[in-house]
Amino acid sequence: MNRPTDPHALTQASTPVGTHAGYMPGFGNDFETEALPGALPQGMNSPQKCNYGLYGEQLSGTAFTANPPERTWCYRIRPSVKHSHRYEKIDLPYWKSAPNVDPDVISLGQYRWDAVPHSDQPLTWLTGMRTMTTAGDVNTQVGMASHIYLVTESMVDDYFFSADSELLVVPQEGRLRFATELGIIDLEPKEIAIIPRGLVYRVEVLEGPCRGFVCENYGQKFELPGRGPIGANCMANPRDFKAPVAAFEDREVPSTVTIKWCGQFHTTKIGHSSLDVVAWHGNYAPYKYDLRTYCPVGAILFDHPDPSIFTVLTAPSGVPGTANIDFVLFRERWMVMEDTFRPPWYHKNIMSELMGNIYGQYDAKPQGFVPGGMSLHNMMIPHGPDKEAFEKASNANLGPDKLDNTMSFMFETRFPQHLTAFAANEAPLQDDYIDCWTDLEKKFDGTPGKK
Repeated sequence: MNRPTDPHALTQASTPVGTHAGYMPGFGNDFETEALPGALPQGMNSPQKCNYGLYGEQLSGTAFTANPPERTWCYRIRPSVKHSHRYEKIDLPYWKSAPNVDPDVISLGQYRWDAVPHSDQPLTWLTGMRTMTTAGDVNTQVGMASHIYLVTESMVDDYFFSADSELLVVPQEGRLRFATELGIIDLEPKEIAIIPRGLVYRVEVLEGPCRGFVCENYGQKFELPGRGPIGANCMANPRDFKAPVAAFEDREVPSTVTIKWCGQFHTTKIGHSSLDVVAWHGNYAPYKYDLRTYCPVGAILFDHPDPSIFTVLTAPSGVPGTANIDFVLFRERWMVMEDTFRPPWYHKNIMSELMGNIYGQYDAKPQGFVPGGMSLHNMMIPHGPDKEAFEKASNANLGPDKLDNTMSFMFETRFPQHLTAFAANEAPLQDDYIDCWTDLEKKFDGTPGKK
């Protein structure tokens, strides 16, 4: 059997008609896929005997009575109880969960960081995770955490799943492979992936070193936002989301499974690969999405629209219209508004905004917000353009202008985001960020009719 870092280690389904390079299109679809012919039962979920001696097992992402329920039926070589044994608690000191309020850290303020540099140490997906902020409470499944990942080494005979959260992965540098129970997702910058809660996977380096951002969602799953009067088209279209086809390993080798549960990490030892699902059907699955397919919608006459117009995915809270998390994308687009201050306006917000730069220059901060960098403006903390951006936008010739070579995003949550000790003390914090507003001048002139 090939080593797990070999791209042919998993036996993968042949690509069915209508799929693209080993992926099936659609968001929230009820998919079905098999890596061996006849492995998937037809007309029922739980036959008395499954073909190939497989075990039928359901993975539920929601309560049974949720409407609609999110679940996937898996047909696997061993049931999941054989992938779990006695647990031993371990420590991953840089991966934190909410509540994580450090009394020595001040989270109130405007913060910005340079890109976290790569380490000389070999780092895997687990050891290379660096938590920047946490919000809410992982125990009550409310809120989120934001992370930077630094990965140089593949996981070998090691597997992971989170019982706490789904993960939204935003690469900024390098290429990763997520070998999951339900199939393979290859991921590179300008793409994102969602890894559901409870799904077992291994992360391999295809091209390193790798760096990127992670939003850990403790709450309800990400879904497409309601378009309202925008209608049926634009923004993120369901057909551009891709779920993997079935792929499996049948390998007898000592392995370790690491589990994140209520903010703690535990390992269990097993004697085989965890990636042994030969066929599956359902609507609870990982997927990837190419951010270059996002179709932005904006103002075409005057005023700057609320940034919520650029929402790619939203994780709802119990309050209508108020998200547990919004994932918002600021990509290339045309600006055509007349007599309008076009960059984001100055504001204070009930939501907490953590931004990351994938590449290029962000229009409201032409200096200092670097690719791989992050910024945080917590709830009700004022923020907006620096002096350079303000002066340029206030005096610009307002012809059609294309914002080009730019891609930034925002993890926005209703809850305050608390800095970790790593974010406050070890990450490359720009101590002078607050000074970007120092030179803003008083321009008031009370003369009637004066502009």
